[in-house]
Amino acid sequence: MIPSKTLEKIFKKNNQWIEIVQSFGCNRDTSQDIVQEMYIKVQKRLEKGTDIQYSEDDINYYYIFKVLRSLFLDLKRKESKVEIVELDVVENCDEDIDYEQAYGLVVDEINELFWYDRKIYEIVDGGISISELSRQTNISYYSLYNTYKRVKTKLKHLI
Repeated sequence: MIPSKTLEKIFKKNNQWIEIVQSFGCNRDTSQDIVQEMYIKVQKRLEKGTDIQYSEDDINYYYIFKVLRSLFLDLKRKESKVEIVELDVVENCDEDIDYEQAYGLVVDEINELFWYDRKIYEIVDGGISISELSRQTNISYYSLYNTYKRVKTKLKHLI
């Protein structure tokens, strides 16, 4: 079956998909966003050749449900990692930050690092991914990642 025809069949149940996501505990706007993401994921799977139909006229509702559920759970995981700060707290912040002094502290700290740590930080911060650097140098990905993370954490605590 042509992917666009399958998507048309799925879209005919759009309101049902939104109601399903709302039953997970989302508001209508968030539910609509999750359903739109579901269409994108399903389209990509259809283009790769995944068949999500039971027959010519019937689609696999369980597959759609699982995609919606996984998108909802991904959203909840991401929300749990975000710290919400009240606007009143931000407006009442009287602390003036001397950015030049903070930058000077960071530069001094980078210069005092062990040469290996400094070099890894500079390369990764310069735009090369850790996985690419690992392939080029034959150094373990986890070693590079841990080094970069350790330096980054140290600099964050400095400021």
